[in-house]
Amino acid sequence: MTDTPRAFLEGLFRSTVAAAQPRLCVPPHLPPLPRGRLIVLGAGKASAAMAAAVEAHYGDAGDIGGLVVTRDGHGVPCRRIEIVEAAHPVPDARAPQAAARMLALAAGATRDDLVLVLMSGGGSALLALPQEPVGLDEFRALTGALLRSGAAIGEMNTVRKHLSRIAGGRLAAAAAPAPLLTLAISDVPGDDPSTIGSGPTVPDPTTLAQARAVLAKYAIEPSAAIAARLADPANETPKPGDPVFAATRFAMTASPAQALAHAIAAARDAGYAVHSLGDAVEGEARVVGRDQARLARGIRAGTGPVAVPCVVISGGETTVTVRGRGRGGRNAEFLLAAMIELGGAPGIHALAGDTDGIDGVESSAGAYAAPDSLSRLAAAGLDARARLDDNDAWTVFDRLGDLVVTGPTLTNVNDFRAILIA
Repeated sequence: MTDTPRAFLEGLFRSTVAAAQPRLCVPPHLPPLPRGRLIVLGAGKASAAMAAAVEAHYGDAGDIGGLVVTRDGHGVPCRRIEIVEAAHPVPDARAPQAAARMLALAAGATRDDLVLVLMSGGGSALLALPQEPVGLDEFRALTGALLRSGAAIGEMNTVRKHLSRIAGGRLAAAAAPAPLLTLAISDVPGDDPSTIGSGPTVPDPTTLAQARAVLAKYAIEPSAAIAARLADPANETPKPGDPVFAATRFAMTASPAQALAHAIAAARDAGYAVHSLGDAVEGEARVVGRDQARLARGIRAGTGPVAVPCVVISGGETTVTVRGRGRGGRNAEFLLAAMIELGGAPGIHALAGDTDGIDGVESSAGAYAAPDSLSRLAAAGLDARARLDDNDAWTVFDRLGDLVVTGPTLTNVNDFRAILIA
């Protein structure tokens, strides 16, 4: 227990990220080379690093090629696999171009080939390929509305899968009957393969009716073309048992639970008790922040489930219903709400960050809060509650100098939150 509280919490965050690096988690799952070609396709924030791990594993052996699309700034140089970048979380024109090329490569595979698909968080936007007559601008507008609505990632993907030419099992359908292996790094609560990147290679258990229900739940009015696609029974996605999945396999190479376990072990090794809330915490970021702050205050008062000194750790993916005009991110919003609820309680420090290094659309991974954060914020002339009401948590922590900036980490196992109670 010799580190400063911030250094200690940032060390726990780094241990979580390190545990899910593709160079470590991908190679154990790679199969022998096929008789024919190894066609590597992929999408997500970790997909380029995963492709680099594939190349390093096989060296110069085999007939290897393919195409992977990742978020801007997350590219990794590869010699044999083409890496392209595109916008995230709202897609741009590069996404459908890459997705269409991937469908063509998959359709050209033979039974002697192996289609190796590398999936990680962010793949849904990076593989945006809307069905005609839905245009990219309509799809972008719908994505933006879903992001602002507070919809959970599974709900968002239920809608997007039913508007896509490649998601919801349709990439596997294009490759059939060629053998196909998907290697994934999970960024979703529960590690549901059909939710990671909208599940382009696995059966889709969701339905058109559920997609329509999501839009109704959040009062999102679709365009006429989107409404027509979601109403057409012929547009249903491939379901479990469909023969297009007969030659497909799926393996999880890293998950939030596995990565979080490294942080828990590191905290215990440092002499702290740990109270884990699990890797699948969901809900409105400000509500989760408030609730975890109340838990921390109870622990410090001696009425909690564990004795001090301890760390409360959780993963998962919260959501933000955007009503203001500020700059934020779900981790910064979680932390600002927690900071307000704590009210400067002594001995309680907290950190929240996205393991991909990007909190929402900001250049920070998340932020850190100390017992004196509220008083320092007031001294700087900012009102914490007003900033929270305006979804402006990024501004708060930027002004305090307490943003956590890592740059792209080249992996993604969802959010990490830790509250240190001394």
